[in-house]
Amino acid sequence: MIHGLSRPKNQIRWLLLEGISPTAHAILEKNGYTNVEVLSGALEKDALIEKLQDVQMLGIRSRTQVTEEVLESAKSLVAVGCFSVGTNQVDLGGTLTRGIPVFNAPFSNTRSVAELTIAEIVMLMRGVFPKSSGAHEGRWMKTAAGSHEVRGKTLGIIGYGNIGTQLSNLAEAMGLRVIYYDTIDKLQHGNVMPSDSMDALLAESDVVSLHVPDTPGTRNMFGADQIAKMKKGAFLINNARGKVVNIDALAAALKTGHLAGAAVDVFPVEPKSNKDEFISPLRGLDNVILTPHVGGSTEEAQARIGEEVSKRLVEYSDVGSTIGAVSFPQVQLPKGTEATRFIQVHHNAPGAMRTLNDLFTRHDLNIHAQYMQSHLDIGYVVLDVDSPVQDPVKILEEIRALPNTIRARLLNRV
Repeated sequence: MIHGLSRPKNQIRWLLLEGISPTAHAILEKNGYTNVEVLSGALEKDALIEKLQDVQMLGIRSRTQVTEEVLESAKSLVAVGCFSVGTNQVDLGGTLTRGIPVFNAPFSNTRSVAELTIAEIVMLMRGVFPKSSGAHEGRWMKTAAGSHEVRGKTLGIIGYGNIGTQLSNLAEAMGLRVIYYDTIDKLQHGNVMPSDSMDALLAESDVVSLHVPDTPGTRNMFGADQIAKMKKGAFLINNARGKVVNIDALAAALKTGHLAGAAVDVFPVEPKSNKDEFISPLRGLDNVILTPHVGGSTEEAQARIGEEVSKRLVEYSDVGSTIGAVSFPQVQLPKGTEATRFIQVHHNAPGAMRTLNDLFTRHDLNIHAQYMQSHLDIGYVVLDVDSPVQDPVKILEEIRALPNTIRARLLNRV
């Protein structure tokens, strides 16, 4: 045992995939974690399974898929960091039942996405992209026809969450009238007003911008019927999730002229790497802005994400804190205690805590502090013992042998 962990930090293996910002690696090194492998690309299932053997801490972005099959093979995995806003690339049910917390950065790129959306609203309403393409080809398209200021127009935001609220603030500052629709009651910012229904929002909006998560309820939520309810000549922006919009229906509406333009950053099927061809029915359509899933890909956002997620992973590894974990019991723990810290993830069943406390009583150990939280059927408990522990490894093995234990670990003098 060394000061801080039940194993030396240089023996804890980290795997960072998909070109995660160097800020993450720097923070790991600053905190004493030197056994870090960094890869620029994603890994397919078989390669990922092979790489995860004896890896404790995994960092990914959006392409790597941590499925049930991957989790079943990754016996050493302790935590997963999603260096992204979403976590739909991870089987959260599988990680929860195995006692593996998953951390992400839900707020770090909200400004980046909101700024891109504002820029796209201006570019679409001014018809900048067709004019720019024409100029590159030697055509001079100087005209005011079909070119509009954004001031006084109505922006409809579907999904008034972190990004939606940021977008509304920027849009109001530019003189747009902003309305929104969300399935949950939200406190509106400024002069933003909620719509009674999505249909009402579609009928009023000159621009509709989608900012909803990827859930079974949002997949294909925006198809031909919804597009038909939009104002003729309106614009649609999807910088949310690729499976939210029916791309074929959008292409059809653009070709008929019902919609004047669109901006799309996310797609139902995306290339696995920059070397693969991007295929979409939206290619080649006039006044359609296509970007390769870069809404949150600014250097500033990636640096913030790298810092935020790596710090949460370090805090979990160092002291056991799970604040910020997704679909996992959240416990905030103090630093600097001289106690021996035992951590248990268990099935949240009657008697689970009693059997754990009885174990410490049998060994005549005084529990100085106990922290416990549950989520669904999983309980997470941290016990600090301030009395001398002659054989902490033996205690740890007994905790692991308890009938409700999923996993347990020991932090000595954290």
